Amino acid sequence: MSASMAVLHRCCQRSALVVARRQWISSSASRPPLLSRLLIFLTQRFYDIEMLISWKSNFKRSQLQKKNAYYGYTEQFYGKDIAAAYYILKLRGGFRFVGQSDWFRANRRGKFRWDFLQFKNTPLEEVDMSRTLINYTGLSNLVAQKQLRTLRLRGCPEIDDWFLARLHVFQDSLEELDISECPCITTGGLAALRNLKGLKLLNVSSLPRVSSPGLVIILLEEMLPQCQIIAEGYNHSLRGADEEGMESRKSLNV
Repeated sequence: MSASMAVLHRCCQRSALVVARRQWISSSASRPPLLSRLLIFLTQRFYDIEMLISWKSNFKRSQLQKKNAYYGYTEQFYGKDIAAAYYILKLRGGFRFVGQSDWFRANRRGKFRWDFLQFKNTPLEEVDMSRTLINYTGLSNLVAQKQLRTLRLRGCPEIDDWFLARLHVFQDSLEELDISECPCITTGGLAALRNLKGLKLLNVSSLPRVSSPGLVIILLEEMLPQCQIIAEGYNHSLRGADEEGMESRKSLNV
């Protein structure tokens, strides 16, 4: 138990003892007031509350891993392309098959149509996982998509530097990447994008953990000269002084 939680528990115990003593001294047979009953309840249930919070945290973590499990069983029966498509829909994302104009998406309730099963052995060309809980583990369901051109990951809370480092598997096909508004991405993680030499469009807008964004954009342009860099949502200029760029080059290992 943390120090602050322990202090709160002692305070509840002390208050409950005072309330109990007053009830024993008092000759009134009426029930104690609501606040007194609440203090007694908290004293009796405090450890249960802490255990409940811990259980909730562990349950949330296990559910996240379950959502991002490898769909090997589905791949065994339907192939890697359908398995990837099913994973995307289960996370309420969207995708488009190669040679098809229609997108498949899950609705707000997570429901989707099953006619995507008719496109067995048809690889994915565009994937939109924006605002989903995709993480490093879940990326295993997509690495076999060798014709993936577009990957949108806007606002994904579980995407971090390790995730970006694994995107090198798409270096021969990926042309557009959107990692804007991802709260866990840092300057060091952006260095891994140097492997994506085929990128034509990269959106790195509103990354809260990226320091000196102006200099970082300059260095990304040096690493990916054929790529258009989109960087919006920053309060300061995206163009810094050349002498300051040397320090950011070190962090990106350019």
